[in-house]
Amino acid sequence: MSSIIGWLIIGLLAGGLSGLIVGVRSVRGCLPTIVVGILGAIVGGWLVEQMGLGQGEGFVGAVIVATLGGVVIRVVLRSLERS
Repeated sequence: MSSIIGWLIIGLLAGGLSGLIVGVRSVRGCLPTIVVGILGAIVGGWLVEQMGLGQGEGFVGAVIVATLGGVVIRVVLRSLERS
């Protein structure tokens, strides 16, 4: 149960931070922000692994990696909004 709460907290933080960086208006509210953050963690983890940087360790590392992935997801969403 605590791991689910951890994923939700990291997802909310990463989704919110990526929203501040990119500024996409299509994703509003807690649930969509959490979803972007959790998907961002998956994408960010894959990107960091492909770049050979290893996984982020600890809470701060997880938030940074998830925020990186969240930014990528929001940029893709922004490009889909305009088309």
